[in-house]
Formats: sequence, structure tokens, C-alpha cells
Amino acid sequence: MILVDEPRWPARGRLWSHLVSDLSYAELHTFAEMLGAPRRAFDRDHYDIPDVRFPMALWLGATLVRSRELSTRLRAAGLRRPKHLSPGS
Repeated sequence: MILVDEPRWPARGRLWSHLVSDLSYAELHTFAEMLGAPRRAFDRDHYDIPDVRFPMALWLGATLVRSRELSTRLRAAGLRRPKHLSPGS
């Protein structure tokens, strides 16, 4: 399932959401491509999407959840990649 939190994270003059899958990275990358999110927006285990893409994410079928729920679902699915375990860190 694709999950998204509300755009509340400020950066580069706008607000951002996190887009994740609790099924697989393949599902996440496919959804992000349909959304028009560039691959460079992928960060370890999620995509950062700007507030302007948020309504389209919901329209495409993403489920709105709280930010804490994103992390919980990623961990439960074994898809969470903490910064300290990322390659190059």
C-alpha cells in the first residue's frame, strides 16, 4: 500500500510530504513515476514530494496517514533504512 503524510516539512521555500510503500520499493518507484516524482527525490526508503504533488498522490490512491504511522509501517514491513545504515554514511 502507498502511504503519504501531510505536507508539513519545510525546505527550499515549500512544504514537503513523505511517500512510502509498506509492500516494496518496486511499488513505491512505480507509484512515484506515475506521480511524476523524479528518482532523485528518493531518499533511502521514501520519496520527498512537494505540496503541489500531494493532491495528485491522494487522487492516484495513496492513503493519508500521520508521519509517525509511516515509520511504524516501514519498520513492520522491514523496509525502513535508517541514516546510519545507509551506504556512504
